[in-house]
Amino acid sequence: MPRSTAQLQPISEVWEWQLLGRCRDRSGAQFFHPDDDLGRISRRLREAAAKRLCHSCPVRPQCAAHALEVGEEYGVWGGFSENDRGLLREVGWRDAVDSSRRADVSKLDRRLSVAREKAGQSAPTQRSTRRVSARSVSRSAVAQGAAS
Repeated sequence: MPRSTAQLQPISEVWEWQLLGRCRDRSGAQFFHPDDDLGRISRRLREAAAKRLCHSCPVRPQCAAHALEVGEEYGVWGGFSENDRGLLREVGWRDAVDSSRRADVSKLDRRLSVAREKAGQSAPTQRSTRRVSARSVSRSAVAQGAAS
């Protein structure tokens, strides 16, 4: 079905936000994981620095919406890393982006915090269950050894 001309927008209006981004004159290495950098610590430091810059960026809502809408797989966009966007895809993000293609980044940040808390609460439970099971097995083995 052909689009009506009323639905079409000039491309410059759709992408103009990119000209106002704080990342515009920065190295891409700050926002994207370099191929030769395999360390977790350097990646975390790089992502943290990129996110700090994004948090004060005037076009963060547009950038975050863009990254989520097109499924950006790499880099920090709108203050959200690759892992953040993956988690947002799991918990839902579409209701946080309005018709003017701006994300409610506060809502997305809260959603990430809740998702991380839930993930953090389940992990210690699994670990403690494993520890209890391991202790039970060890005690059983000691008891069996003493009985023989």
